Amino acid sequence: MQKKIIKVNAPDNVAVALVDLKAGDVVSFEGEDIKVLSDTKSKHKIALQRFEPGDRIIMYSVLVGSANGVIEKGDVLTTENVKHQSEKVSGRTETVQWTAPNVEKWQDKSFMGYHREDGQVGTENVWLFFPLVFCENRNIEILKDVFERELLKQKVNPHQMLLRSLVSGSDESAVAEQSTDVFDNIDVKFITHPGGCGGIRQDSESLAKLLAGYVNNPNVAGCTVLSLGCQNLQISVFKEALDAINPNLNKPVLIYEQQQMGTVDEMLTAIVKDSFEAIKEANKIERQPAPLSKLRVGLECGGSDGFSGISANPTLGAVSDLLVALNGTAVLAEFPELCGVEQELVNRCVDDADGEKFLDLMKAYEKSVVDAGSGFDMNPSPGNIKDGLITDAMKSAGAAKKGGTSPVKDVLDYGEYISKPGLNLLCTPGNDVESTTGLVGSGANVVLFTTGLGTPTGNPIAPIIKVSSNTELKEKMPDIIDIETGAVIRGEKTIDEMAEEMLDFIIEVASGRIQTKAKLLNQNDFIPWRRGVSL
Repeated sequence: MQKKIIKVNAPDNVAVALVDLKAGDVVSFEGEDIKVLSDTKSKHKIALQRFEPGDRIIMYSVLVGSANGVIEKGDVLTTENVKHQSEKVSGRTETVQWTAPNVEKWQDKSFMGYHREDGQVGTENVWLFFPLVFCENRNIEILKDVFERELLKQKVNPHQMLLRSLVSGSDESAVAEQSTDVFDNIDVKFITHPGGCGGIRQDSESLAKLLAGYVNNPNVAGCTVLSLGCQNLQISVFKEALDAINPNLNKPVLIYEQQQMGTVDEMLTAIVKDSFEAIKEANKIERQPAPLSKLRVGLECGGSDGFSGISANPTLGAVSDLLVALNGTAVLAEFPELCGVEQELVNRCVDDADGEKFLDLMKAYEKSVVDAGSGFDMNPSPGNIKDGLITDAMKSAGAAKKGGTSPVKDVLDYGEYISKPGLNLLCTPGNDVESTTGLVGSGANVVLFTTGLGTPTGNPIAPIIKVSSNTELKEKMPDIIDIETGAVIRGEKTIDEMAEEMLDFIIEVASGRIQTKAKLLNQNDFIPWRRGVSL
């Protein structure tokens, strides 16, 4: 019989409702009967004690809020009776010892990846088109239309077929097109953006680092870059950023500057000819076996619910620990969603300097948000709150579970590239796409993305594996969810069992044997973070 409520950690003084509860229900928990005082939806929290105003509310063994008034034992926690509160951190308080999981069964496993000359291994083989400045977005869109019509393995959109049949008055099957595969071993992707000029120079420099990271990402075989000529993000700035990440880069990087080339037709003609020849060469690269240590997995969450922190996110944490034990890399991002768990992460940093860098980045980020008249406490979205995540610290404590328990080997600012295997912390906003964009720009070749409410986020060059925290979401939105962890909620699988299943799934995706739902939907989101306020 499924439990009705669960306490995540022993010191917690609140529990999570696993099913809908009615006022007057009596729940047996830890040897006592608790009377439910208010209707409580699943995923929301029940008080396990009487709270006086100002009393500390503990969940995941950390402070996640304080009572905004009297909360009786058995009552539901809401945004009205609880306010955000988190512990203050100044530096390391202890050194955390880590016991790595047993990975004997994974030691000899491999994935089929694309080996690059610098030793990185891609899970995709992509030729990437992008502009240095928004002025070239239209030309990118023209090239996208030209190349996709002729090269890509396009299935005709069923809605396009529906409209075509309505216009022609014919049956849909009679107007369907047949697609032809020109290349079978490479994808051609296109990204646009609103940056590169018009803002502060630091924004252009940050964008240059991000774009350089995409070129250096092992999933990219080469790229075509468009520049106008007069913008802040000059070609020289982009090349300097690329050289800083990888001075020995040996990939084709084709760059075109419109103001030096004359007409649009002349430039596009040259681009099409040159890029086609380069894409033909890149198509010759084939998948080869690679050790699991070559996996760099970004850890992301979006559209979280009250189950995310007890099913999907801890499963990612267990996967992260397995990868780290195999000398692979896991990257935990979304700094607004680490608010309240800073002490644990600082204590897990191998080097004190990394702990200091992490706190400096957190403080600077939070200050910029406060200066703009907001705060990290405004991070939970209406959807988060509706499904039980009522304070930022509560949301953060569950989100941080994606990082597992291994030591923190490095701390990266947005746009910095991965250089050390193991668990990395990357400063990004909590915004799903801005954060995912940053993870891939820092070198992640796969991203695990948990959701409790459903989000269609994808990426142009890296597979995004969507993990639902509950079975109902998988059944409701099967077109965007790849794997679900509802069995953990029902007590049918342990976190470790779910993690092993997920690692097998990652290997299949990384080998190209399974396509993610985001890729099947052609979901190619790319939004750079401008270092103003973005939660």
